[in-house]
Order: sequence, then C-alpha cells, then structure tokens
Amino acid sequence: MSKYIDNVPSWVRILVGLLALVNLAFGVMSYLDMSLLFKNGAGLDLGNSILRNASYEFASRNLAIGLALAFVTIIRGAPEALVILTIVRALIEIQTIVIALVQGNIQALLLLPFAFLIAEVVIIKTLIGVIKKEEEEEK
Repeated sequence: MSKYIDNVPSWVRILVGLLALVNLAFGVMSYLDMSLLFKNGAGLDLGNSILRNASYEFASRNLAIGLALAFVTIIRGAPEALVILTIVRALIEIQTIVIALVQGNIQALLLLPFAFLIAEVVIIKTLIGVIKKEEEEEK
C-alpha cells in the first residue's frame, strides 16, 4: 500500500466524496421509495415481491459502495484503495448503461450514468498516475 497518501489531489478526494454521497442517497431513497426521486423511472411495479427484493438489493449495493467510498475518502486512504473502489463503481455504471441499451430504454436519465462514468474514468486515470509516480519514487 501507498506510503504517500498526500499525493492524491484534493479535487480527486472531493469528487470521490461526492460520488460516495450519491451512492448513499440512492441507497437510502431505494429503501424508502424510489418514486420520490424518479416517477416510475425504472418502469417497475414494486408491489411485486421479487422486484421489491431486487430493489432492496440495489439499495444495499449502493449503500455498501457509498460507505466504502466515504470511509476511504474520510480516512485519507491510499490511492490504491480509491482506484479499486472507483473501478467497482465504474463497472456498475457500465452495467447500467448496457442494460438500458439492451432493453432499448434510452432516455435522458441515461446521461447520468454516462456523466458518472466519465468522472470515474478521469479519477482512475489520475490515481494510476499517482501510483506510478509513487512506485518510481520508491525505486
């Protein structure tokens, strides 16, 4: 793990912290009532117990990722941990985009995962540069 925690730019930590808050907000809203955020956004009838359980899985996944991102950001975690968690979050954005495209559910809401994915790619690229720089300094 990295000894040079301070090499991570502040803007990266702030952006990762904001992504953590987004995950936490989506998780809490999914547990309560997603229709408060998106009026029939997914087109799912959550009266169905199977779909309701899937919604709770979605909520717990978002809460877990949000808590992990927040924890690593707050404790000023190593760049390696930030990269791993951001990659996990980016994979979920890719999954959301692929599912929407396969289902033909192309709406304006699809811009949100694209925007998050672009931010995550920039974060990952920046952090990989920080890690490479640290490895060169150790040699």
